Amino acid sequence: MTLYLPHGCISRQPRKGKPARAGVREADIAESFVRSGGHGGQNVNKVSTCVMLIHHPTGVSVKCQETRQQGLNRFIARRRLLDKIEERKHGFIAAQRAEIEKIRRQKRKRSRRAKNKMLADKSHHAGKKAARRPVTME
Repeated sequence: MTLYLPHGCISRQPRKGKPARAGVREADIAESFVRSGGHGGQNVNKVSTCVMLIHHPTGVSVKCQETRQQGLNRFIARRRLLDKIEERKHGFIAAQRAEIEKIRRQKRKRSRRAKNKMLADKSHHAGKKAARRPVTME
């Protein structure tokens, strides 16, 4: 596997940690290059610097055209793809747990203090509305 890193990176060897941890194989990623738009002048118009990555097993796709350099865009796109895959794997469980907690909090009985505070706020609001009513002479 050859991973093209941007100039100025400390190591040109691919990092083993994150792709292996996310369970992503290089063979599962489809990589294509398209022409990007925006700033960059002639380089952007002539060279396909935009990188599109698709992870076939999950269907996650990433498009990166941050810089004018294709190598740097490949590096950024791979990082984003791995982050998205990890978020999808671990974030789904967290989101499901958060939804259950939200329902549990909604169904929970209010404390006496919270109930009294809510009633005090209601009576205060009713007093403000009563003061706005027109005065009638009877």
